[in-house]
Amino acid sequence: MREMVEEHEGGPGPNLRRRELGRELRQLREQAGKKVADTSKYAGLTITTINRIEGGKQVILPRNVRLLCQFYGVEAPLSDNLVRRAEESNERGWWAMYSDTMPEWFEKFVGLESDADELWNYSPIVVDGLLQTPEYAQAMFGVRASAVDEQTLQRSIGLRKARQDRVNCEKNPTRLHVVLDEAALRRAVGGEEVLRDQLRYLVVTAAKPNMTIQVMPFAAGAHLGLQTPFSMLRFPEGFDDMDAVYVENLRGGVWLERPNDIKHYTEVFEQMRAEALTPADSAEFMDSLASSL
Repeated sequence: MREMVEEHEGGPGPNLRRRELGRELRQLREQAGKKVADTSKYAGLTITTINRIEGGKQVILPRNVRLLCQFYGVEAPLSDNLVRRAEESNERGWWAMYSDTMPEWFEKFVGLESDADELWNYSPIVVDGLLQTPEYAQAMFGVRASAVDEQTLQRSIGLRKARQDRVNCEKNPTRLHVVLDEAALRRAVGGEEVLRDQLRYLVVTAAKPNMTIQVMPFAAGAHLGLQTPFSMLRFPEGFDDMDAVYVENLRGGVWLERPNDIKHYTEVFEQMRAEALTPADSAEFMDSLASSL
């Protein structure tokens, strides 16, 4: 897995590469004075496909890039560079090696999570997956052990560990801010010993420079995020139009990408952050809770 992480550290992942390439193709079309309808006709593609290519929201085939360059009057070496970048944008990320253990909707999430610059996660029921110890994760996945074989179970745990490694990679760690409800910290997933080790792990992890962990105590009462867990993915400057909120349920995931949705969840998270214990008080609370077990 170390090689996979180093590969990501060498540059942006496929989602960001695709978005960047799409933007440049749109700029070239506009500079050439070509309309989307004329472009789609020349390339033999639908208008929807052209829009999705320019938005970086689908696979960008090298042959289509070549056609678009011809229509826009783009010559070598720029055209060759764009074709090469299309090939690179279609390279599968490190998570592809786990694709047999996760549904397509979750694979999309893992890919975007891997490219995100910052993650704002709220976990009201259990410890966030990016903060779980292997033993805690084992207990979580063990709930559905009767439906999967041991190999699949271990690979699922391996994927969770790989996601954690990506967040904490040495060269370009992801900034992770998690608000954990007190209920998540008291639920004895795996038994008291597993929970105690999990709490101690959280205290140590919270000290990392890219980590912020806050506890929403029972004493806070009702708050805006009480109803459901969510993850807000925030992307680097220049790609912030990719910011999205991911809400998962037992059968799939829901993506919220409209500006109003992003604004709403930003306000919700910021208010929860203000109402939760400070990071220092949270660490003290978790340490005390671990000592009581």
